[in-house]
Amino acid sequence: MKTTIDDAGRATTHPNLILGICCLSLLMVAMDATIVNVALPSIRQDLGASISGLQWVIDAYTMVVASLLMLAGSMADRFGRRRVFQTGMALFMLGSLLCSVAPSVHGLVVFRIVQALGATMLNPVAMSIIANTFHEPKARARAIGIWGAVAGVSMALGPVIGGALTETIGWRSIFWVNLPVGAAAMVLAARYIPESKAPHPRRVDPIGQLLVFVILATVTYAVIEGPHAGWSSSVIVGLFATAALALVALLVYEPRRHEPLIDVRFFRSAPFSSATLIAVCSFSAFSGFLFLNALYLQEVRGLSAFHTGLCTLPLALATIFCSPFSGRLVGTYGTRPSLLVSGTATILSALMMTQLTATTPLPFLLLSYVLFGIGFGMVNAPITNTAVSGMPKAQAGLAAAVASTSRQIGASLGVALAGTILGTHMHKGFAEASHPFWWLVTGGGVTVLLLAWLSNTGWARDTTRHAAHLLEEAPTGATA
Repeated sequence: MKTTIDDAGRATTHPNLILGICCLSLLMVAMDATIVNVALPSIRQDLGASISGLQWVIDAYTMVVASLLMLAGSMADRFGRRRVFQTGMALFMLGSLLCSVAPSVHGLVVFRIVQALGATMLNPVAMSIIANTFHEPKARARAIGIWGAVAGVSMALGPVIGGALTETIGWRSIFWVNLPVGAAAMVLAARYIPESKAPHPRRVDPIGQLLVFVILATVTYAVIEGPHAGWSSSVIVGLFATAALALVALLVYEPRRHEPLIDVRFFRSAPFSSATLIAVCSFSAFSGFLFLNALYLQEVRGLSAFHTGLCTLPLALATIFCSPFSGRLVGTYGTRPSLLVSGTATILSALMMTQLTATTPLPFLLLSYVLFGIGFGMVNAPITNTAVSGMPKAQAGLAAAVASTSRQIGASLGVALAGTILGTHMHKGFAEASHPFWWLVTGGGVTVLLLAWLSNTGWARDTTRHAAHLLEEAPTGATA
């Protein structure tokens, strides 16, 4: 690999090596999600966790990531992308080590939060490093394509590696995988990634950040704990009321800031709002699927953790194949064809899962997984494309960050809903108790189909042009 010395005496490396180092962080973080889902039944048995406890193992992570993604991006721009990247890697490794020795499910949830704090500084910052490394549009598009492929491969490897480790060594070993990968990434980043900062970093918005966290935390807690505390209890009603008040406060406060955490003017674009809603629907379905599937295959079907990973492989392979295909389709024909395929495949898969029983034939099950993988694989490219298309160049990064945050919000909501629905109907048996969730996913697929049409109309394109014009102006009544 060609290496030269810059004016500051630091080694500068071929952009592809920098891309590889950044992809290590993606490999680690993306694999972590599917590894943990496969290990949930073992965690439940070893730590005596309830369904809600397992929900928190997943949602404590995704909720923190969703809350802090945009803050991490602005911190990297201000303090240095390599520095924040290395800090995030160190935190993620520390969280992983602590997770592997967690004495209880409550301890595991706390340590997953430490992991999440590190994860917020990894993928968004790594993408920013890539964007500042590859300056030519064609080279940048190729790098982002490789980034997407690594995400798919990570998802495919996660269940298989996680299942094998859980079955042979134990669930705690799934967190050990992150340690050598993270250590290698930290050393390579220190040696080869040059430091970079934004010339004019965005101001931190602590009030906006706090309001976003309050909204996500209260809604997630209320949905997960509602069945146990009672939906009409003062605690749950108070949490939902707090979330509503925080949302109103966010909508009133953010338009008055010169550099808000979330610029609400984005949502005046119908395609952008559609992309946000599609991201929430799709990632809710995906995270809920992973959560329920691991429990169903192991606790109802009696499969081992390793065989559970193998059963999930068709979904992962379909996602790997469809993700780049969808990207090419979007580039040639726009977002509508990809979204139509995604919505249709999701609906077909969810309808098949509404027939799920304890003895559903395995080929029927695997076919539904393949369809689900097609639906999920086809949706990522149009979400990103729709979010940034037509927006001013200076705002494209923030638009992409909002889309990424929507994905994480969806992931958190999906697990919360899946576990809550399962717990409410468990008296019917596990498979039958999951049916309402699959009907909910069917509705999400229908929503994707409707938005595929709506977001590609002439009226929708006009709203994007209007929103782009507004974004080039300072917010009314802006404050520092």
